Amino acid sequence: MRSVLGSTVRGRGAAWFGLLALGAAALSACSDSGGPKSAAPPSSTVAPSDSPAPVPATHPFNGGTKGLTNPVLAVKVENTRPALPQSGVSAADIVYVEQVEGGETRLMAVFSSRLPKRVGPVRSARISDLHILPQFGRPAFAFSGVQSKMKKYVRKAPLYDLSQESAGAAYFRSGARRIPYNLYADPRDLLKQAPKAARPRDIGFRFGEAPAGGRPVKSFTARWPAATMGFTWSAKQKRWLASWGGRPDVAAEGGVLGGRTVVVQYAKTTRSKFHDFLGSYTPLIHTTGTGRAVVLRDGKAFNAKWSRPSESQGTTYAAADGTPVNFAPGQVWVVLVNDGKPYIP
Repeated sequence: MRSVLGSTVRGRGAAWFGLLALGAAALSACSDSGGPKSAAPPSSTVAPSDSPAPVPATHPFNGGTKGLTNPVLAVKVENTRPALPQSGVSAADIVYVEQVEGGETRLMAVFSSRLPKRVGPVRSARISDLHILPQFGRPAFAFSGVQSKMKKYVRKAPLYDLSQESAGAAYFRSGARRIPYNLYADPRDLLKQAPKAARPRDIGFRFGEAPAGGRPVKSFTARWPAATMGFTWSAKQKRWLASWGGRPDVAAEGGVLGGRTVVVQYAKTTRSKFHDFLGSYTPLIHTTGTGRAVVLRDGKAFNAKWSRPSESQGTTYAAADGTPVNFAPGQVWVVLVNDGKPYIP
């Protein structure tokens, strides 16, 4: 999708929210879990324009001081055993973990403050991505493809389409792996094709001193029907080291993946109308509304309530008394798990 300026952007943004509201209603109608009726805001909500935002004092994604005006790039990354080790994820400001078909997971890595030399394996987008991304304004979004029924949603979404189909020159195959686990992209080449991609803005995260209280924890394991990811506190590295399926989640660049803060966000997960070529239905993760969360930082767990009023707004995390649960400056992982038992479509 090429850059469109001025009133056309706002018109398309409004059309996007209207289309997604209708789409979300259809998705909920296909759900057999009694979840929320809609994961989208009312169609009257206007998508943010591409006009420059004020330069923040610290980066709203990681609390740091670098790359404050760098564009926002989100990339879908495979997260199954054949894809490991992954490239570029350690450079992301935010890493979302989302359930996909068959009970597996996939990552959406969000970059702004810095870019890796390459990122991947890049895989296809899912409907939950289109519900998460509007809070970033109009970011660049890189992915390898999309289910045919989803194409109209991608075309109308407030994002720059940097799929393999649209930005093929930025992608390359690695001979060391088999298809489909060998597709990578150069983030700088991707962003050259989205010169108007949104700059960082407030998405609800707050960074600073740790909240009072909390309970000491050494590790936490997130579970989905066919996958597990663990996070173990390293006092030496002052971050949570990730594991996949019980094994260290090693980065292709070296070291173990993981973040200074890990947010375990419990969100209602229902069945969408989309499915893969095997007939497995795609989960729809409802990331607007409110719910419970556990924020892991500094070797402690803090109970929190997450809140996101609409898709054009970010997600806040607060204690029972309403005070923000500050994150530790550095990379943030947002691990989206079903609110209840692991969701099986």
